[in-house]
Amino acid sequence: MNVATLLKRWSSETETPPLTTLYGFSRMSAPELEVFRESWPGIPVERRRRMVRGMVEITEASFEVDYREVFRYLLTDTDAEVRAEAVEGLWEDESPACLRSLFNLLRQDPSPLVRSKAASSLGRFALLAELGQLDGEIGAEVRQALRQVIDDEGEEIEVCRRAVESIAYFGDEEVWRIIQAAYHHESKAMRVSAVFAMGRSIDPSWAPTLLAELKSRDPEMRYEAARSCGELELQEAIPQLTQLVHDPDREVQGAALAALGQIGGPEARRLLVSFADSEDEALAEAAQEALDDMEFATGIVEMPLTEDGSEDGGDDDDDEDDWP
Repeated sequence: MNVATLLKRWSSETETPPLTTLYGFSRMSAPELEVFRESWPGIPVERRRRMVRGMVEITEASFEVDYREVFRYLLTDTDAEVRAEAVEGLWEDESPACLRSLFNLLRQDPSPLVRSKAASSLGRFALLAELGQLDGEIGAEVRQALRQVIDDEGEEIEVCRRAVESIAYFGDEEVWRIIQAAYHHESKAMRVSAVFAMGRSIDPSWAPTLLAELKSRDPEMRYEAARSCGELELQEAIPQLTQLVHDPDREVQGAALAALGQIGGPEARRLLVSFADSEDEALAEAAQEALDDMEFATGIVEMPLTEDGSEDGGDDDDDEDDWP
């Protein structure tokens, strides 16, 4: 079924095509993209939202599809929900074109939802900059864009908190002060983001704060503190994380188990093995997943062999959007 026919089906008021038809919009040729751009605005907004959500779900589940050109176009959609979903869909796009679009959305989009998604999405570029995989001037621009949002007293809390989470990757003294200010903010949402950012900063000076937050009455705080303890690989957090495995909140349990897997070591492994034998199926499954992640991170990953007995290193196709 060609692209024009698919778009006509999605425009129909009497038919709701299955999500599997969305595979037809992956890796479109230039002429097909032109047809898509011409027809897209005529599709009812609820259908457009359903389509972009479906494409994001497919992208997360399959490495075979490529909707990047579609998502980049949808960043200009008239509907904020569509634009926000398009940002989500570009979560692996590290191209200059994507970065420029995120800058524009963060600075100019009228929707706080879209601006918050753009602020979160800039986090991966902050990480690239901190790892030395992004040009220094571009990295400085990423930092400046996030800092401007954080310093803007008129900006929505949701946008500012996501900017704090993203800038945390830079992990220097200035960022420490930003996280500290967020941690003492009057907004609970901002405080939660501060605890999240502590883990991303990879700064062990936050250990006492995180250990205290593991005992918080707020499950959201306990969850983020457990996650950050895992990011910082805090051995001293193991006793409290072990207690949180029995937390009344399921998400906190999962975060505690995942953190034990990240921290690693004989004690954490022994605990995860014991939890993996639990009669609680959900707990046992989460413990086994954490155990698998630990062993994957610390073990030797063997490459699959081809028929002639050599190692298969996979394809090394160049990406036209790679940074020079």
